[in-house]
Amino acid sequence: MRRRPRLTRWLAWGLLGLILGATRGLPAEDESLGGKIKKIFSTPTPTPSHHHHKSKKSSTPTPSPSPSPKAKKKHKSSPSPTPTPEEEETPHQKRKKKSSPSPSPSPRETPSPSPQESASPSPSATPESKVATVDAGEIKDSEKNPEPVRKLLDDSLALTKHHLGYTYGSADPENGGMDCSGFIYYVLRKNGVKDAPRSASEQYVWVRKAGTFRSVLSRDLHSFELDELRPGDLLFWTGTYDVERDPPVTHTMIYLGKEKKSGKPIMVGSSDGRTYEGEKKFGVSVFDFKTAPAKNGDDSERRPHFVGYAKIPGLGE
Repeated sequence: MRRRPRLTRWLAWGLLGLILGATRGLPAEDESLGGKIKKIFSTPTPTPSHHHHKSKKSSTPTPSPSPSPKAKKKHKSSPSPTPTPEEEETPHQKRKKKSSPSPSPSPRETPSPSPQESASPSPSATPESKVATVDAGEIKDSEKNPEPVRKLLDDSLALTKHHLGYTYGSADPENGGMDCSGFIYYVLRKNGVKDAPRSASEQYVWVRKAGTFRSVLSRDLHSFELDELRPGDLLFWTGTYDVERDPPVTHTMIYLGKEKKSGKPIMVGSSDGRTYEGEKKFGVSVFDFKTAPAKNGDDSERRPHFVGYAKIPGLGE
C-alpha cells in the first residue's frame, strides 16, 4: 500500500522529464517553466483573430467587387442635415410645381386711384341685373335734341346694352369695361371731339377754359342753378375718393334728361356703385342723377359732392 504513492510520484517526475526534454531546444527567454506547464495542462481556446474571422465570415456577406454608383455615392458622402436633390424634390413634385397656377388678383385688389379714376374698380364682367339701360324714346323730348346730341346719347346708351363692367384704367369697351372718365373720353372721340382729355380732372379744366361750365352749390334738384342743364351736358363730382391734386374732381357722367314714365332726371356713364331706381348698379349703365347722396347717419364717411355741369366744347363742329 505504501509503494503506490511512491510510484505515482515517480511517474509524475518522469512525465516532467519528458516535457523538459521536448522543450530543451527552445530559448530560455521565450517561456518560463511554469508557463510551459500551464500551456500543456490548460484547456485550449480559439485565438481572438480566429474567432473574429469565423464571425465575419458567417454573418457578413462578401462585398461585391464593383459597387453600384449609387452605393458608392452614399458611402463617400458624409451625413448632412441637407437632403440630397432626390430627397428634396422628386420629378412628381416638380410637375406639381409647374402645374400649380399662380394666384390671380382678386377683382377688388386694385391699385390706388389715379387722376384718371373715380373709385376702386369692380369686376369687368357684369351680369345683366347689375346694369340698367333705357331707349332714347323713353326719355322726355329726346327727339327735340340737336342731331349731334342725339347721336352722342344713342352711342352712350348703346354701350349700356353690352353689360360692360367698371374696369379701372380702361377707355375701351373691348377690355370688358371702362372707368368713368374713360367712358366720356371714348364716346366724345367717337363723336368727333378729338381734343377731349382722358381724366375727370382734366375734363373739368377743359370745360372751364372753354367757358361752358356752370357751378352748382345747391343740393336741390329744382334749384335755379340747374335751369340751363340740358341732355348731353357733362356732370362733375368731387369727393368720390381722396386725391392730392388741384382741382380735385374725381367723377364725371353725361346727363340724359328726364324719364317719361317717372319724370326723374337720369344720366349715363360708368360707376362702381351708384343707383338706378333705388338699386345699386355696377359698370356702364344708366343711373339716377342726384346732386347729393342719401344720408346714412354716418357723417364721418366720405360723400361725393356735385360741383356743376358743362356743355361739351366742339360737339357737332
